[in-house]
Amino acid sequence: MSLDRATRRQVRQRAADQCEYCQRRQSDSLLIPLQVEHVLPRKHGGGDEIDNLALACAECNLHKGSDLSGIDPESSEVTRLFDPRQDNWNEHFNWHGLRIVGLTAIGRTTVRVLQMNATARLKVRLVTRRSKPD
Repeated sequence: MSLDRATRRQVRQRAADQCEYCQRRQSDSLLIPLQVEHVLPRKHGGGDEIDNLALACAECNLHKGSDLSGIDPESSEVTRLFDPRQDNWNEHFNWHGLRIVGLTAIGRTTVRVLQMNATARLKVRLVTRRSKPD
């Protein structure tokens, strides 16, 4: 079942046209539009309700897939991923230059599973930040 246009527009507006995981803006992703994804994937019983949808860049969406958790690189514990509908981004993440740093087990695990600091992603951030006026 595909989501209707109005629902997609509502998700984009709520997210202010930026990835709810890595904060990449649509204006910095001209070739690949940000995607509406299921926070709790359909495979695990998630539905198409607006409260289960988030806006994600292609990289975050592909790396997240149907994952719900991962291993915290600090504690080696199984930890759930960041949920943009329940969690506050600033409580779990911070910026350190071009890198996203996980502040909590949820943040660290999400950074790792979604590969938020992969070399290619850092290069894109470098280019898009240089092109923006300070």
